[in-house]
Amino acid sequence: MTKLEVRTQIENIGIIPGVRVSTPDDARFAAEAVYNSGIPIAEITMTVPRAFGVIEHLAGKFPDMVVGAGTVLNVETAQRCLDAGAKFLTSPGLVAKVVDFAVKKDVLVFPGALTPTEVIAAWDAGADFVKIFPCSQVGGPVYLRSLKVPLPQVPLIASGGVNQLSAINFILSGATALGIGAELMPPESVHRRKEEQIRELARRFIGMVKDGREQLREVANR
Repeated sequence: MTKLEVRTQIENIGIIPGVRVSTPDDARFAAEAVYNSGIPIAEITMTVPRAFGVIEHLAGKFPDMVVGAGTVLNVETAQRCLDAGAKFLTSPGLVAKVVDFAVKKDVLVFPGALTPTEVIAAWDAGADFVKIFPCSQVGGPVYLRSLKVPLPQVPLIASGGVNQLSAINFILSGATALGIGAELMPPESVHRRKEEQIRELARRFIGMVKDGREQLREVANR
């Protein structure tokens, strides 16, 4: 899967499930559950025990799944993630060396940022998207919209506290995609292997992204 294909899949789906759980088995279950629910994307954070093995398992089992690595804080970790099969790299903040590494390797990367200065720095460094994190804690959709006004050329991913009440508003505010964790894959559902609950939540979030984008198209066509 090429970098362009990875980017296109993220843009089309508009949801990046962030898998941050306490065991490798839980991580595999959560990622497979969202895949089976129509979201062929998963960010496996480096806080997951034996995360490299989880990435390798998912990348091998689901060739059409965009499996990425989250909380990547240094180049050594980034290389191990790529060796395991990761198709994108992300972190909660701007780690310039990781962005530079990804650019040289022609791998999709979206570092975290919060302030306008950080967003501009991440974009200038070569990021494909910029993840606004933690977005909900600093004003949510209103804050993201305030960033899009002066920086319309920067594709932003809303991450941190995105839920069923705010998802559509983030899309309406200009988010290219949503990073969603426990609100999509509740710990209890993962622990008890309640895939149907995750499927229902995935259906709802997919619908919110679709509805938000449709509303934006209608406004643009007026």
